[in-house]
Amino acid sequence: MRFAREAWPFVLPVAALGVVLLLFGLPWWAAGGFVLALALLLFFRDPARRFAGAGQAVLSAADGLVTRVDRVEAPDVGPGSFHRVVTFLSVFDVHVQKTPVAGKVMAGRHTPGKKLAAFRHHAGEVNEQHLTVIETPAGGRVGVRQIAGLLARRVVCHLQEGQAVERAQPMGLIKFGSRVDVLVPAASHRVTVAKGDRVKNGLTVIALPAEGAEAPAAPGEAP
Repeated sequence: MRFAREAWPFVLPVAALGVVLLLFGLPWWAAGGFVLALALLLFFRDPARRFAGAGQAVLSAADGLVTRVDRVEAPDVGPGSFHRVVTFLSVFDVHVQKTPVAGKVMAGRHTPGKKLAAFRHHAGEVNEQHLTVIETPAGGRVGVRQIAGLLARRVVCHLQEGQAVERAQPMGLIKFGSRVDVLVPAASHRVTVAKGDRVKNGLTVIALPAEGAEAPAAPGEAP
């Protein structure tokens, strides 16, 4: 099991506090500190996953619950309309995000904003967020919008404009509850998930080329 490097500024001070409490003869308080440190560490977990399905499949960028699938205009991603797959991340979900497609990062933009509950419909318009636009080898553009939630204090994206990325490559995370939108060109793709589905980053297929053959579902996942 891997862990995002952003874990340590949270985990180490709490673990150190547990050690201090133990040295002062407070074993039960120390145990509570160690349990909290472990819980924080698990929040930043980054499980190793490998997708062996169709090469043109668009994968989920996040773990969580699909709360909306709709069609929107997104001029900050590209021309035309886009299928939008909205995934809500609870504090129990993996919070590392991964690239849904391979290609080149064409844009990366952070926008300050509010900290409304991520499941509210208009959170995507007013909350702090980071948009990453990836151009695929076929020339299409896919957007990943990381959106802070009620408990999220920071959106992190490690990708840089001009960078070449592989599909399912770690791209960043949102700390403590959040939402991730993936935007896929509607003219060229069909969505393979629906509201209520649970998805996993780098593993669950969320869209396929509209004219393409069906991709096999990842092990343990239903498309």
